[in-house]
Amino acid sequence: YGRLREAIKRINADDGPVDDLTVDRAIRALEATGGQALLEKNRILTERLIKGVPVESRKPGAQRQRWVRFIEFDPAKQDRNDFLAINQFRVDLPGRGTFVIPDVVLFVNGLPLVVVECKSPSITDPIGEGLDQLLRYSNNRYWVDEDEGVEDLFLFNQLMVVTSFYKARLGTLGAYHEHYMEWKDTTPLTPEDAAAELGKTPEALKSQELLAAGALRPGQLIDILRNFILFKVEDGKLVKIAPRYQQFRAVHKAVNRLLTGRTRQQDEKDQDRRGGIIWHTQGSGKSITMVYLVRKMRTIPKLRAFKVVVVTDRTDLEKQLRDTAALTGETIRPDDQDNRRRTSATETLKAILREESPDIVFAMIQKYLERTGEAEVFEYEVPVHPPKHREEGLVADAPRTKTLRQVVRDQEFEVLNESPHILILIDEAHRSHTKTFHANLMKALPNAAKIGFTGTPIMQCDKASTQSIFGEFIDKYRLNEAVEDEATVKIVYEGRTADGLVEHTDRLDQKFEDQFREYTEAEKQIIKNKYAAEGDVLEAPKLIAAKAADMLRHYVRAVLPNGFKAQVVAVSRLAAIRYREALEEARTRLVVEIEALDPGKLHLSDEDLEREDAYSRFLIGAARHLDTIRRLEFAAIVSHNHNDPPSWRDWTDKASQDAVIARFKKPLVHEDPTKQDGLAFLCVKSMLTTGFDAPVEQVLYLDRKVVAHELLQTIARVNRRVRGKDCGYIVDYIGVAGHLHDALGDYDDETHDPMVDVRDEVPKLRDRHKRVLDVFLTRGIANIRDVEACVDLLADVKIRSEFINTFRLFLESLGIVMPRPEA
Repeated sequence: YGRLREAIKRINADDGPVDDLTVDRAIRALEATGGQALLEKNRILTERLIKGVPVESRKPGAQRQRWVRFIEFDPAKQDRNDFLAINQFRVDLPGRGTFVIPDVVLFVNGLPLVVVECKSPSITDPIGEGLDQLLRYSNNRYWVDEDEGVEDLFLFNQLMVVTSFYKARLGTLGAYHEHYMEWKDTTPLTPEDAAAELGKTPEALKSQELLAAGALRPGQLIDILRNFILFKVEDGKLVKIAPRYQQFRAVHKAVNRLLTGRTRQQDEKDQDRRGGIIWHTQGSGKSITMVYLVRKMRTIPKLRAFKVVVVTDRTDLEKQLRDTAALTGETIRPDDQDNRRRTSATETLKAILREESPDIVFAMIQKYLERTGEAEVFEYEVPVHPPKHREEGLVADAPRTKTLRQVVRDQEFEVLNESPHILILIDEAHRSHTKTFHANLMKALPNAAKIGFTGTPIMQCDKASTQSIFGEFIDKYRLNEAVEDEATVKIVYEGRTADGLVEHTDRLDQKFEDQFREYTEAEKQIIKNKYAAEGDVLEAPKLIAAKAADMLRHYVRAVLPNGFKAQVVAVSRLAAIRYREALEEARTRLVVEIEALDPGKLHLSDEDLEREDAYSRFLIGAARHLDTIRRLEFAAIVSHNHNDPPSWRDWTDKASQDAVIARFKKPLVHEDPTKQDGLAFLCVKSMLTTGFDAPVEQVLYLDRKVVAHELLQTIARVNRRVRGKDCGYIVDYIGVAGHLHDALGDYDDETHDPMVDVRDEVPKLRDRHKRVLDVFLTRGIANIRDVEACVDLLADVKIRSEFINTFRLFLESLGIVMPRPEA
């Protein structure tokens, strides 16, 4: 407490001397908590470290209440803080006659903010052992019933680090292995400066040195505490979030551009130079990056007064910002008082945007700007021929033509606010935010700075217009980087059209061209966009039933054993609902088939099992999960149309959809049955293919043509990382891989295919298997069944390390290819 007491006096001296009694009261106010769980206490104490505490003073002549701070956050006054690192810090466990000794503890003003566990790189699994030790110290090993840690050490903890020099990972209190990440950047320090301090070249910096330079230097650690620590509730459980290095880097770059860029009035070309584009791939936390940026701005005097306008259609981002507002002392507009105004939502938002106040305003620009321009309506009359492959008869008087209508409207909007102290943050800044939308923004908020966030690369044809709106790129974090960092999982692709489930798909486009050869290319494109040429075929009930059965077999074989879930993307709303029904029927049939198995076949030896046909082997394997298969449920989520049949209401009603999504996000299997849910499949057309974050989803079955940025966003639904999920699957029934390869050629600076074809993994599996065997066979062991000789060989640390690395890669490929026969 001596260091804390002295720091309190130094930090608060500008407001007058701090007497010992006030110091004592401040410390008591800081530490006061109830009977909450450790992480809830940590949340309360973290907030007090950031904001300080009010302390009553009874000293005659002194102010009655003063605000006492415990950490100096001003970068120019960091000498007021006391930084201390202790090696082998012993902490006794009260009443238990034992103790723990973390390798390194970092103290700021006498408070332990960081615990570091160091492991030798020569042991079998240094990172895993270190993480297990940190969980033990903090009483977070849920599989251990007894009290084994010392929670008081972690009351003020902000970061947890485990390192073996060559690899170091950073996480937070309560996080498990999959949430610890490497820190690969030294921002705001340059790699050259960081390396020079160690007498190295930037290329020679190891993982431990990058993490220490980028996250644990005094200035960075204080910055992370103040601006980059978040708490949120996931699945009813409080979790603590620390930044990833790309988020920290992007925020610092964005802030620097806001501070140094020219405003529109200062620029010779009448353009605002303070913004730009942040391209962080899907699943890498770009929404949280927005939250970090707003918090960081509020601590910088020149940016504190900015009005921040967040443009998005995603309610989850609004909730993140609202939940964070408590730490910044702000509210999100429109708030409850705004909503009580007797004006329309449009007028309320306009009034807020006109105000000269540093609000955070959440808005869909398209919704509140008035549309006063002239509208031009194009109508196209197109023939509708009876489909040859539809299995349901047409009504006798069914129309033989359809009218396609497209409305093009010139839009002119009023000026709402000409202040340069406005920042517009635009979520998913791809093609929809160009052209007309640019005019919307420029007219309403002509002098605002703009930062666009995107999870997909910018198409080359749109690069010029996008950058003319937002400016140059601020930061990039590509998909391959996210996979390498294990921030997301790799996506494994399986093409199923070759299986004969869809016949003659190559002829569909040609048939369309023949049918509509008298129309112009522009007219044909409108027809294609509105009525997919293959729609009638892909909606056919028998074809859907065949595909649904195939999907369920794939799911039961590759996904269900790991406890994950699935999404089906269908060609239409009707097809999505039919898929739901077909999957239910397929599950019922599968259960009957499993129950009809000869009980003796459930206990066959591996050799006898190989003699069975492929489908029998599948059923025997599925029998192990029969109870779970019986529980499987299926739902559809589609948009509402006033002409929908009444039976669709369960799948179009907003409240019902929210309930279905909440159920889907629960684990399929859980040790506590009340926390699991058998809803395993969501069948959709377009809903939930973008902006939907459900880590429990591992496979997406594609039966609709998806192109360009929508395709990249759609396949990213399965790349979210969660414990036990090594990869995501895209199972393609429409031949979308070719569109993906074409699309990648249209994008700027994105040449990495985001999907791995499962067929490419088979030769890789063979190669990795050979490398594992060669660890033994090249060192004089003729037969690896000689277990004793193999174990003796692994006594050598270097050989054991080589075996562990090769075996890990082999298991990675095996997990992708299994349980296919090739494996």
